[in-house]
This record gives sequence, C-alpha cells and structure tokens, in this order.
Amino acid sequence: MIEAWRRYLLYILLFGAVGLLAELYLLDHYEDWRQWIPLVLIVAGTTVGVWLAARPSRTAVRTFRILLAAYVPAGLLGVYFHFQSNVEFEQELHPNSGGLELITESLGGAMPTLAPGAMTMLGLLGILVALQHPAAGRESR
Repeated sequence: MIEAWRRYLLYILLFGAVGLLAELYLLDHYEDWRQWIPLVLIVAGTTVGVWLAARPSRTAVRTFRILLAAYVPAGLLGVYFHFQSNVEFEQELHPNSGGLELITESLGGAMPTLAPGAMTMLGLLGILVALQHPAAGRESR
C-alpha cells in the first residue's frame, strides 16, 4: 500500500514539475542566469524522476534525493530574488516609500513573490517520495 502511494506521489510531482516548467517557459523565465536555476533543476529532476519510476535503483534514488533536496533552497532563493526585484521596482516608482509600506507593496509586486514556493513544495514532495525508498538498499541495475 505504501509503495502505491509513493508511486502516486511521484506521478503528482512529475505532473507538477512539467506544468511548472511549461509555465516558466511561457513566461520567458530564461533571460537571466538566475532564471535558469529552476529550469535546469526541473529538467534534471523530472528526468531522474522518470528514471526512478521506470527503473528504481539505489543510484536513481540517491540522485533523485540530491536533486529534489536542491529544489528547496532554490525555491527559497527564488522568493528572495522576486522580492528583491519588487523592492527595487517599488523604490524606483516611489523613492520616498519605506518600512512596512515598501514591504507590503513589494510582496504584491509585479514579480509574484511567493510563486517560487512551488519549487520548494515540489522538493519537499520529492523528499517524501525518496524517504525510505525500497530501492535505496538495492544495487544499481
């Protein structure tokens, strides 16, 4: 039963990753080196996720763990980058704003501040998928 749930979670994760990748592509989220971080991680994580689903092995689980664990700080870093961009934009528009007003305006700014949290959520989901995975104890095939 647990293995069936693990597989369902993996499929949900892969579906979410492909959707997030498509959204980032459609938003032209590749103009700056920082914008490539989630793209590279999502492509790599999805590739390894498909490998894990098709041919579970110790190597697949370990690689998946590393990649999906990297999603967590990448998402948090994305929140920081989005917030920082919004702060700079708000300061250009309203040079005299500051404090709580600047923070509030920046959180709801042009760059969706909390959107990179989806990356963190996928990373946490991936960690759950790999947690005590039965293939982690097997030799690579």
